Amino acid sequence: MHSPKVTFVIPCYKLAHLLAECIDSILAQTFQDFEILIMDDCSPDDTPRVAQSFADPRVRHIRNEPNLGHLRNYNKGLTLAAGEYVWLISADDKLRSRDVLARYVATMDANPNAGFAFCPGLGLKAGRETEIVSWARIDSPDAVIPGRTFLHRLLQSNCVLAPAGLVRKRCYDRIGLFPLDMPFAGDWYIWCALSLFFDVAYFAEPMVNYREHEGSMTDALIANDLRRLSIDEIAVRWRMKGEIDKTGDAELGRVCLDSIVEYYLGALSSRMWRGARFRMSLDEFEASLRTHVTDPALSDRVRHDVLSRVGSRLFWDKDLDSDIRLYRLAIRHGRWNPRLWAKYGVLRLGPLGTAVMRAVSLVRASDRRPLTKEAS
Repeated sequence: MHSPKVTFVIPCYKLAHLLAECIDSILAQTFQDFEILIMDDCSPDDTPRVAQSFADPRVRHIRNEPNLGHLRNYNKGLTLAAGEYVWLISADDKLRSRDVLARYVATMDANPNAGFAFCPGLGLKAGRETEIVSWARIDSPDAVIPGRTFLHRLLQSNCVLAPAGLVRKRCYDRIGLFPLDMPFAGDWYIWCALSLFFDVAYFAEPMVNYREHEGSMTDALIANDLRRLSIDEIAVRWRMKGEIDKTGDAELGRVCLDSIVEYYLGALSSRMWRGARFRMSLDEFEASLRTHVTDPALSDRVRHDVLSRVGSRLFWDKDLDSDIRLYRLAIRHGRWNPRLWAKYGVLRLGPLGTAVMRAVSLVRASDRRPLTKEAS
């Protein structure tokens, strides 16, 4: 039997109303050597009916009984894929360019060390395109980027839009499938792990649509368990640190460690995530170090690097005792900083101190307001 060049894996759970649009965008591609695996994760809606409405023999409906969960469903689809390349795209997203598959395949065929290809995407809300997904765009023209060069960028934050990535299937043999202990950041880990060993093909044109709608998995995580996102974000960096160390790339290892320190700095001093605020406690910081670090010297180094620098980023919030404790540690580990000592002293005043800090914050916010035309 002929093996297809590309396998599209479409995970689908409660997305029957959007599935046909996704499949149609694939069937409309100018490059036609592909198969489509609809990975129906025991969806309670009309997914089977929609899937069976396509007479094209390249479209296969695979139903899980019982529900596997999104990561196991992804991995099952990747295992079943017969193509040389695999494109994992959720049923609520779609391709917006008819030539995207042809462009991807041509570039990947011409660059056998490229592990994956991706491009930016445009948001899709209420049936209309919105704007480019800002976090999933890099400042580059079309290029095949050396993997470890790209990994420097990826270690800062994920910049690969999940529905935009086509992966050479044999590369999964090198890095493994989606890690089941990273429900939120599994795709980011995959891009990082691929970039450690393979080059990356980037296309600057936004050729996919990323659906923006309420009830997405990301929105649910942000609303219900923001700390779960934090756990996954730091886990990606620590796991990559271990993989990088195995390669002996000391420079990249330092870059990864710097990204770990920067993340802890942001988390301890408060982190915003799409309008939601998360602040890691000192106990959570120490628990994270215990989880990921077995070398006491490395743990001490990270602890010192974080606490010696966190003072310049600290603010106060409602948990006054935690604020004072963190300020005290920042003073102990950092250099002499009169401003930090002054803020610490004010907070030691208790309710009066918080009132002073609040007043200062309001004054500074007022000073930062732009001048009106009349005032200027």
